[in-house]
Amino acid sequence: MTDQLTDGEKQILLRLAREAMEHAVRGKIFPPLDVESLTPRLRENGATFVTLTVHGNLRGCIGAIEAYQPLVDDVREHAAAAALEDPRFRPVTENELSRIKLEVSRLTVPHPLEYSSGEELPAKLRPHVDGVILKDEFRRATFLPQVWEQIPDPEDFLDHLCAKMGARRDLWRKTKLQVYTYQVEEFHEMN
Repeated sequence: MTDQLTDGEKQILLRLAREAMEHAVRGKIFPPLDVESLTPRLRENGATFVTLTVHGNLRGCIGAIEAYQPLVDDVREHAAAAALEDPRFRPVTENELSRIKLEVSRLTVPHPLEYSSGEELPAKLRPHVDGVILKDEFRRATFLPQVWEQIPDPEDFLDHLCAKMGARRDLWRKTKLQVYTYQVEEFHEMN
């Protein structure tokens, strides 16, 4: 990603994500933002995923693959949604807030990955660099580049991504799916 955020911009986004998560869990409305005090980059549209972990274990992750709203709004919305709406987990409770660590992943625009067969596809992927989107006529799913840490083998990665999509694990081997790749700028709370 060439258009990197400054450390100050990252800290603002992490603070806003933390505030949004805490307000959502406590049932409060997000406080209004002084948009004029933000840098232009934070006001332009951006796509993000917000990941919540407790002691390194996933606790929630929600985001958008495509930019449709200002970066600051995207982070706030997804921080609240990761805490309360990830269907894999029960909603975060107020007692958990101090143990949750936030990570923000800012996505580049996804680009189609050209390949001729399922046999060729794994070799086209760049582990630990690319996030991957698989798409068929009815479904789609993505794994952020960070998922390569848990699933480093490209074939296993694609199997798991098909399962996440709600398809047979080997669908990518037998059917030519639409494949897109993207990169992320990832940053997280230090505490």
